[in-house]
Amino acid sequence: MNEYEYITQEGLEKLKKELDELRSVKRQEIVRRIETAKELGDLSENSEYQEAKESQAANEARIAELEELVRRAVIITRSQTGVAEIGSTITAKNDGTVEKYTIVGSEEANPRGGKISNESPIGKAFLKKKVGDKVDVETPSGVRKYTIIKVE
Repeated sequence: MNEYEYITQEGLEKLKKELDELRSVKRQEIVRRIETAKELGDLSENSEYQEAKESQAANEARIAELEELVRRAVIITRSQTGVAEIGSTITAKNDGTVEKYTIVGSEEANPRGGKISNESPIGKAFLKKKVGDKVDVETPSGVRKYTIIKVE
């Protein structure tokens, strides 16, 4: 596990909002479900009770996970040096196709949305590169060659 979790301010706010929702609203919903299920009688054969307890365990596990992420969060700040870093948006050419990626922490990664993790092969390869640099990225389908056109 990484000591730090790199994340944007927006991403951190989303995590905090989810954490607050799970702690307050979701916990109370689950408590009500458990209480209602207890009123139905025999707990050993009560599927509503078992499902509510499983939901409670999953909710508490997610709360613990989010608390740990928030504790380890380091807000991404950019130094604007023209060198790719976490938080940079990279425009690169690959086999004549121009692609745009934003390097983010693993919690915010969404490759289909153009957000790649700093820990992914392509994210690692782009870090510390600048306009004009050629980058080879080892992928499961072979080496992909990129030329960096723009770093924002």
